[in-house]
Amino acid sequence: MAALEKATGDVVLKFEPFVLHVQCQELHDAQLLHSVAVDSGFRNSGITVGRGGKIMTAVRSTHCLEVPLSHKGKLMVSEEYIEFLIHVANQKMEENI
Repeated sequence: MAALEKATGDVVLKFEPFVLHVQCQELHDAQLLHSVAVDSGFRNSGITVGRGGKIMTAVRSTHCLEVPLSHKGKLMVSEEYIEFLIHVANQKMEENI
């Protein structure tokens, strides 16, 4: 709260979800990993094939959170709401683990 009171710009609470990048030897391997990831609940997963043929599978969670707290130095939410957001972000971190 002390840091928010000193802020002069915009402040955003942001929680980034779990991301695992795996380089695969064959496209079939990447497709299998992608299928397992999606079936396990990691719906934002995907496959990327680079120009040089490098095949990467990204396993991504959907547990993200991004909430503005202040705008131009003015606090836009209550301290109680910030405590609630921190609780939610900590729950999402536990889910990531």
